[in-house]
Amino acid sequence: MPFSPPDRLTALAGNVRRAVLRRRRLLAAALTAVGVAAGLQAVAAPPPPTVSVLVAAHDLPAGRVLGTGDLTPVTFAPGSEPDDRVDDAEGRVLAAPLRRGEPVTDVRLVGPALTEGHPGVVALPVRLPDAAMVGLLEVGDRIDLVAADPQEGGAEVVADDVPVLAIPAVGADDSGASALPGRLVVVGADPPTVPALADAAVRSFVTYAWASR
Repeated sequence: MPFSPPDRLTALAGNVRRAVLRRRRLLAAALTAVGVAAGLQAVAAPPPPTVSVLVAAHDLPAGRVLGTGDLTPVTFAPGSEPDDRVDDAEGRVLAAPLRRGEPVTDVRLVGPALTEGHPGVVALPVRLPDAAMVGLLEVGDRIDLVAADPQEGGAEVVADDVPVLAIPAVGADDSGASALPGRLVVVGADPPTVPALADAAVRSFVTYAWASR
C-alpha cells in the first residue's frame, strides 16, 4: 500500500533525524579524542634540557688546524659535559690526537692550557731548523734543547728535560720561498730559561737530544 504524503514526510523526517544522530555521535567522539589528546599534551613533561658539545666528526691527528667538517655538535645532559670544553674551535691547532666522538677540550688545543699537568712551566714555541728532525718527535717526549753556534763553534744545553706539548702541522703559510725553514715545536719551559731559549732560537742552530730519565 503506497504511503500517503503525510506518511512519506514522517518517514523522511525519521531518516534525517537518525542520520543527524549518527553524525552527532561521531562528532562527539572526535571532539572527545581531541580533548583527551590536548589534555595529555598539556600534562606531558617538557623535553629534558641539554648542552651542546663539539666532538670530533672523525679521527683527527695532532697538529691539525680544525676546519669545517672536522667537528660536529652532540647533546649532553647538563652536568655531564666536560668542564673545559671549547665552544669555538675552528681554526685552532690540535696539540694531541682526537678520536671520533671525543669532545674538544682546551688541553687538546695549542694554547696556555697545554701546560696542565706540568706545573711551573709555560708553553713556548721553538722553531727547530730541521723539519725532518722534528718528525721524529712525539707529543709527550722529554728532550734537552741544545744551541750550537755555527760561527764560533761549541754548543750548550739551554733547556733540559722539557716536555714536548704540541707539534703543529705544516700549513700552507709554511711553504714557498718566503717561508721560514724548519718547523715549530711547542715545549714546556720553566720561566727562568725562557729568555735564553728564545735568544738561542734566534741566534743559534737549535737541536735536541732525548732526555735521559
